[in-house]
Amino acid sequence: MSRSGLGYVMDYDNQRSYEIRSDTDGEIVSALGNRLLSPAAAGDLSPIVPVVLSGGGGSRLWPFSTTETPKQFLPLTGATSLFQQALLRVRDRHAFAAPVVVASARHGDLCERELASDGVDARLILEPVARNTAAAIAMAAAVVRDMHGPNALLLVTPSDHLIDDVDAFHRAVRIGEPAARAGRLVTFGIKPTTADTGYGYLEIGREIEGVPGVSSVARFVEKPQPELAELMVAGGSHLWNAGIFLFQAQSLLDEMMLHAPEICRAAVAAVGNREVEGIRVQADAAALADCPNLSIDYAVMESSEHVAVVPMAPGWSDLGSWDALASLVGSGESGGPVTALDCDSCFIRTDGLQVAALGVRDLIIVASGGRLLILPKGRSQEVKRLLLAMDSIAA
Repeated sequence: MSRSGLGYVMDYDNQRSYEIRSDTDGEIVSALGNRLLSPAAAGDLSPIVPVVLSGGGGSRLWPFSTTETPKQFLPLTGATSLFQQALLRVRDRHAFAAPVVVASARHGDLCERELASDGVDARLILEPVARNTAAAIAMAAAVVRDMHGPNALLLVTPSDHLIDDVDAFHRAVRIGEPAARAGRLVTFGIKPTTADTGYGYLEIGREIEGVPGVSSVARFVEKPQPELAELMVAGGSHLWNAGIFLFQAQSLLDEMMLHAPEICRAAVAAVGNREVEGIRVQADAAALADCPNLSIDYAVMESSEHVAVVPMAPGWSDLGSWDALASLVGSGESGGPVTALDCDSCFIRTDGLQVAALGVRDLIIVASGGRLLILPKGRSQEVKRLLLAMDSIAA
């Protein structure tokens, strides 16, 4: 019997997703053989298109992460880069269409090399100038709409985050899918493990009727003070804002046109008369020149009345600092040619320079090429400040 994959549906009672396939008679069945949908209903299942955002510079992980090779292209947690891991999470073509990547034009070769195995259906949107996530996602939505239709779902994920439990991530996507297909802008919140002040938070509202596991968002809270973060985590109704989204292409563009029309117009225009070469889509610099530089949260999510959230715990980290990486791999962990004697709770990593440390504690020491960074644990969020000071001296 010949079959073709059409998508998945979620069995919420058993927390399992089942693949939808069509046999030669047009009957719509699951991978287990159960009849699920009529052919007409299955025809309404637009694909889920992964949108991988790769425009960040990862400056907080300097000196390993640089403007030429930012952190998403580095193997920080294993043999493969974070960018490769992001693509692997959505490589099942029964569940996801070929990806759309939005990246800086300077990283076009790096991205295209990683996308080689995704085939000609992948798209690589290259930004001549960075305009934050609102413009990047709007450009992706316009390209996806043209390729797959207005009802196609975008699964927006950063390229530089770590997700340990991919199955848990996929389950969360399936839980959020019905809400997204109904026009909601679905965000995914991480159940917090600490009162971290480096993340934005969101407050869970009421569960949406008829969509188990999906709730409204009562409010967004940007990087709170420590006291407030402690209260929110203790209360149990707040989640870390992971910056991962699921929504229909047209729903996102409609909401952006309502709340951030300048960004929407500029982004759609930037890919409207696009130059396409192979999988590359070169966004128009003139169209983006005056585009406001705003995140999707500020531009749309915090203002829209149609935002929903799915809580998840997939072993997530944004690896946004050396402290985050040190916490992930454990205290006392070293990498590269390192000699450490009588050192307590230090994170030391080098890609070549010999590093020797004696009798120090609670330090982060990282070396790459001819660059060395030393700072106390707990202050790695300030690396940007250090880089600005270095640039000022160099000028």
